[in-house]
Formats: sequence, structure tokens, C-alpha cells
Amino acid sequence: MYSSVVNQSPEAGTEQRVLLHGVEWTQYTALLETLGNNFPTLRLSYLEGTLEIMTNSPEHEDLKKMIGMLVEAYLQETRTRFHAGGSTTFRQAAKQRGLEPDECYCLGAKKEFPDLAIEVVITSGLLNKLEIYRGLGVAEVWQWQAGEFSIYRLSSEGYEPVETTELLPDLDLALLATYVQPDNQFDAVMNFRDAIRRS
Repeated sequence: MYSSVVNQSPEAGTEQRVLLHGVEWTQYTALLETLGNNFPTLRLSYLEGTLEIMTNSPEHEDLKKMIGMLVEAYLQETRTRFHAGGSTTFRQAAKQRGLEPDECYCLGAKKEFPDLAIEVVITSGLLNKLEIYRGLGVAEVWQWQAGEFSIYRLSSEGYEPVETTELLPDLDLALLATYVQPDNQFDAVMNFRDAIRRS
């Protein structure tokens, strides 16, 4: 029997999180097989025997989709080759790590693990996702929280907060943030495309 912790944050009405300890790798992969196709709004994050199960809220889904459309618009307008991975499950048994990003991208050709992962943060996580990404070797993680992006760049010591993205150095993330308008998706994306063409 695993011990569990349920997120009791004030925002817990929109997202629920459960933390399970003592979960074997084979149990984690079996849960992915069982839950993955039947419950698409569930997110499973695994780190060395600890498993977080999270239910995504409609707000979370709207934000991640909006950000993904904007990033892809930028990549298309700037003719930057990419492969979009969406919320694909990435895992590595040797590192005892696995998770599904909200959105992720390989720049250039498709790779085993993405270069860029994007996480929407509405409620506090119970597991350190940056530590999971570190074990997978993801170069940058962008976190969207409270209307702005925070950028974390992988170094030999782990992730360090940086001011600008090194993967897409010409992208103005502050500008992109102004177009994260989930209730106005079509116009927001088209207006962002216009802004890119003008710059």
C-alpha cells in the first residue's frame, strides 16, 4: 500500500493532485497503459519511485493549447524547422523519470527527447518536474504562471533561471505573453502573426 498526499491548496477546486510513494517503474508504466488512453486530462509524473497524478482543469487545457498555437505560429512565420510533441509521454527507465509536458518541441529534426518543454502552472505541484526534465536532458523549460513566462536553461548544475530563451533568441516572450488570450484564440494568433511580420 502506497502512502499518498492530496493537494489541499486553495485552488484545488480546479486541479487535484495525488502523490504516491514507493511506486515501482513497472507499476508506473502499467498505469500509463491503463489510464493514458481512457483519461486524457490526467497527467502522470514519475521521479525515482514517487508518482504524482494530476487532473487538468479546463483553464489549464485552454492555456496550454493557446500557448502551443502561438509558439507554432512563431516557428512557422520565422521558417524555423520543428517537430511538435504536444503532451507525449517521455520516460527513461535508467533515470527512473517520466512525465507528459503540456507542450513540447524538437527544433530541427525529431529527437528522442524534446529541446523545449512548456508547463502551465495553475496550482503548485507536489513533485519537482524540473528534476524530471533534468534527467531527460531537456535543454529549456518554460513555465507559464500568473500571466508571464519564466525560462529555465539546463546547465551542469541543473536548471538555472534565465532572462531570455537561448533556443529562440529572437523571440520576444513578453510580447508573446500579451497574446495568450484563450477566449480569443483565432484573433490572438492572427494578430501575433501580424506582429511577427512587422518586427
